[in-house]
Amino acid sequence: MPSFVILEKCDGCKGQDKTACMYICPQDLMYLDKDKMKAFNRAPDMCWECYNCVKICPQQAVDVRGYADFVPMGASCVPLRGSQDIMWTVKFRSGMVKRFKFPIRTTPEGQAVPCPADWPTETDDIKSPMLCTEPKSMGVDTFPTLKK
Repeated sequence: MPSFVILEKCDGCKGQDKTACMYICPQDLMYLDKDKMKAFNRAPDMCWECYNCVKICPQQAVDVRGYADFVPMGASCVPLRGSQDIMWTVKFRSGMVKRFKFPIRTTPEGQAVPCPADWPTETDDIKSPMLCTEPKSMGVDTFPTLKK
């Protein structure tokens, strides 16, 4: 379900020119109302439901209505972001609370390798449309080309 902002919790990221949710949204859907200093999702129907805005909000002011198979009707699902993981808290209508913890990273910060050394690289041309492991990662020796 698309994200929405709980206006009572939103502080506009303390008057910055760009809120955290505006910064992280891949669709540029989050917008800051400069008069009220509150963020909002200006096109909920275009939301990818990536949950980036939900996870990054320092005030936990961005929420989503969860899917019925994950969060039953009437329940709430709130993330708490830490430096190494995200703790999701699901509170059911009955009052029962469940928590799920997921790591943010699988490698230490600054040590991620975009193309491991043991992968064969076919091209070093930065302007090439191919990825670093293509065509071998696609299971072919060469890509077909158009004859001129």
